[in-house]
Amino acid sequence: MSVGRSDVRRQHPGPRNPLPRGHLYGVSPPEILQSNPVAINEPTPVLKTPDFKHGTGWTFLWTLTLYNFHQMPFVKKIKSDAYFSRFQVKYRRRREGKTDYYARKRLVTQAKNKYNAPKYRLVVRFTNKEVIVQIVYARLQGDFVLTAARSKELSRYGINHGLTNWTAAYATGLLCARRALTKLGLADKYEGVAEPDGTLTLTEELDGEDDPRPFKCYLDVGLKRTSTGSRVFGALKGASDGGIFIPHNEKRFPGYDPESKELDAEVLKKYIFGGHVAEYMESLEEEDDERFKKQFSTYLADGVGSEDIEEIFTNAYAAIREDPTFKPTDKSKDWVTESKKYRTPKLTLEQRRERIQEKITAFRAENEE
Repeated sequence: MSVGRSDVRRQHPGPRNPLPRGHLYGVSPPEILQSNPVAINEPTPVLKTPDFKHGTGWTFLWTLTLYNFHQMPFVKKIKSDAYFSRFQVKYRRRREGKTDYYARKRLVTQAKNKYNAPKYRLVVRFTNKEVIVQIVYARLQGDFVLTAARSKELSRYGINHGLTNWTAAYATGLLCARRALTKLGLADKYEGVAEPDGTLTLTEELDGEDDPRPFKCYLDVGLKRTSTGSRVFGALKGASDGGIFIPHNEKRFPGYDPESKELDAEVLKKYIFGGHVAEYMESLEEEDDERFKKQFSTYLADGVGSEDIEEIFTNAYAAIREDPTFKPTDKSKDWVTESKKYRTPKLTLEQRRERIQEKITAFRAENEE
């Protein structure tokens, strides 16, 4: 007498096996038990001894299957055609790891009631050799730079060393701010902080009714980590002291104490005038004179000591305010002409045809000989 499927399920209660009954991964239950007798003796939360006659053996095997599944070191994730057909490629600069589009969306998006007014960003970037500060606004065609300043330009103002430190970032931000306000005709009305003392000072609107409002922009740090004392905020402080209105507070400046929630103005002033560099020079000279001469060799070659640094930056800030305009450096060669010397000029269609005809003629002359 044959037993139907409903009778089999009634006789063999427990979880159903997705594979054919009596086979687990293509192996019959007795073969599994013979190949792995330890699994029979190990206690399981469901059953200690399998009983295939009354259906409880299938519960045991199902538990054993789940146990082995969790013990597997690697499970390959199979991606179907539907996955690839719906896959959306990320933006190119996201794939390259260059742009944080979550931040950029909030820095670029302008309020609708301001129509086509640009939203300016103070873009601060660091390389291994210099600091770059730009004032940028976005259009549908792309980003446009209003003004830019680089720390390599500071040699014009007497700063020849340490072009990537906190103080150089401050000076570059100051130079960019004064250059932008000069271009916009606001340099005389918004002078900023001529003598920085380390306190938090935001550019305020003038009292006159016909006076223009201050130039406003937002800090764009890119992918830089915004930790307390970062050089990014040195450029921010320089641009703010230069007369640009940048919304910020004192929490990320060096000298801020998170416990007392107060800013030590003396510490910030020391950083503005390079005091931290002078202190390090003095301590390194006392501890390791050989390393001091190696690390500050360019300072020593120009006769710059720790006592001269504050005066250098003070004079540089005054010179920046006096003439912030950009002046291209004197080139030793005419590099445009020099580069064209090694280029192969593009041939016209007639010249290409003549060249081919010359090759054909030369080939025929060789074969005739």
